Amino acid sequence: MVGSVEEPKGELITLSESMTSPRGSECLFCYTYRMLSGLGCNGTLLWAARWRDLRAPRAKALERRLGDRGGYCDCEIFMNGWTASPTVTTYDFETDEEVWPNPMPACPGARRWSTQPCPLWLPISRQGGAW
Repeated sequence: MVGSVEEPKGELITLSESMTSPRGSECLFCYTYRMLSGLGCNGTLLWAARWRDLRAPRAKALERRLGDRGGYCDCEIFMNGWTASPTVTTYDFETDEEVWPNPMPACPGARRWSTQPCPLWLPISRQGGAW
């Protein structure tokens, strides 16, 4: 026998963990956006919760706080709650749309245990100040 089934299984687990772990002092928003870009959204706060579990386990109200801004799943964080800063976006006059860089610039980092975004992300303001 060449090797056991457990050997590749362990390697896959290690690879999966390294691919889906936050980098350095990567903020919640940069991490979640990076995971969405590569692995997509499953309709939950999977990536936001993974970041929280690894970086800020005492932030028990994170899901409620994201939901208060319309972020009930990972992709809704960016559709409803936060947007990329104009310092990193461009504007396409032909389509009349803001264009986010792909990939996003490296995260400048966030304070340890902080769930606040780095300067690459801004809250989306709603008319009437509802957000």
